[in-house]
Amino acid sequence: MANNQSARRHLDAFTRCRIIGKLEEGCSVTSVAAEFGIAHSIVSRLWRQFQTTGTVIRGFSSGHPRGTTPADDRYIVLQSRRNRRQTAGEIARHTTQTTGRPISRFTVARRLHGGGLFARRPVRCVPLTPAHRRRRSL
Repeated sequence: MANNQSARRHLDAFTRCRIIGKLEEGCSVTSVAAEFGIAHSIVSRLWRQFQTTGTVIRGFSSGHPRGTTPADDRYIVLQSRRNRRQTAGEIARHTTQTTGRPISRFTVARRLHGGGLFARRPVRCVPLTPAHRRRRSL
């Protein structure tokens, strides 16, 4: 089976509402699907969901809720870029004071990792051993 999960794109709420509006106007499912360039099954499933639940809002995924918002994530990365010597614990304390929500240093480390910032710097060269230094000085 091919891995199609990564290629899946969800419709945003505005597009979902536009689709439901077209269907309520009396347009057919096939014509709405062609107009929006999506599969017939997606439109019919969306219409069925709207008729049973009365809403087109996507259900949220399971799991523990995130401790930070996207704005908090950007703030954490910005803090790290402003002061590169700050530790994750210091950023966590500063963010907790700013937002009023407790954030752990592990959460900060994950957000920095997601932002492309890492704790370790790449090594420039292999360090020379005393034997290497002796041979080099000859």
